[in-house]
Amino acid sequence: MNVEIRIKESSPFLRKREWLILAAALLFVTLPIVPQEAKAQSDTRSGKEVVEKVCVACHGTGANGAPKIGDHKAWSARASKGLTGLTQNALQGIRQMPAHGGQPGLTDLEIERAITYMVNRSGGHWVEPSSAKELTAERSGEQVVKAQCVKCHEAGVGGAPKIGDQNAWIPRVSKGVDYLVHSAIRGHGGMPARGGLATLTDTEIRNAILYMFSPAAARASESRETIEAVAVDPGHMIAGGMEIYLGVVSVERILAYPKESAERSMHGGVPRGADYYHVNVSLWNHATNAPITNAQVSIQIEENGRVVESKTLEPMAAGTGSYGNYVRMQKNTPYVIDVQARTPESTGVTNARFKYRTD
Repeated sequence: MNVEIRIKESSPFLRKREWLILAAALLFVTLPIVPQEAKAQSDTRSGKEVVEKVCVACHGTGANGAPKIGDHKAWSARASKGLTGLTQNALQGIRQMPAHGGQPGLTDLEIERAITYMVNRSGGHWVEPSSAKELTAERSGEQVVKAQCVKCHEAGVGGAPKIGDQNAWIPRVSKGVDYLVHSAIRGHGGMPARGGLATLTDTEIRNAILYMFSPAAARASESRETIEAVAVDPGHMIAGGMEIYLGVVSVERILAYPKESAERSMHGGVPRGADYYHVNVSLWNHATNAPITNAQVSIQIEENGRVVESKTLEPMAAGTGSYGNYVRMQKNTPYVIDVQARTPESTGVTNARFKYRTD
């Protein structure tokens, strides 16, 4: 059910029924992964064997601009692409290197192993793939965490935020999920690039981060059941035991706050441009009148039936039940803001569609 509203600008942190929260959403972006046909692995060589037989001809000396094995600087920039990106370069050929390194008989797995070996000889800490199967199917956040991230994040080794410890994760998530994904891709502190598992895709890294922030909510997000919310008041909808409040504030209003205010620094800072708005969603438990602090929230902005932007909303502050992010919308334009919320306790996704017209 849709409800037509015009939301007037107000202070970003309000209480229930005062619509306090500046808006924005924790969005799950799922990129399609096309599986490749697995090859027989019985006769595949190790990365070391392939490098010594084939790759060393150029990578041993740096011939034709090839990154030299052992050159940390040359390989670090390339390693940020991950094994998937580097493998594509090798399979298709790049600059002076022909496709498949000039050896069409090499299997994809052998190329992946050779790349991993050269990266590790040049300062990397990747895990050499044992089979092609593990590279073809996108893994869930739970699968990635249990296979790799749990080694540090379960016990908090080296200061790593523990799995499910939202107080530890919120300051990091407040910088933006994309920021965390990029940080994990490059490596941070004691964590190697891609968590030391080079076969991880960017999407799998995102899945793992969202899972570690809230394992139960991540599991619930996989459910196909959708619970449609109904309107109670303008900007307020309810579905089952969840109450959903929507707030929208323009960047002009946020820029009017003192420079030292929390609103000016959230989500990495206020974006430039007059067409930006902060979308805020507050979630409350109808029965207990308590904020819902363990949800995953995302939004889609629709114009004339077409999705023009999708965003994951980030927790605004610990314990507030408020989630937000910046989106771009044109002035004096009608939109539909589709809110999707998931909690560990729910059996599916709660969906609330608000009609909103920008001023």
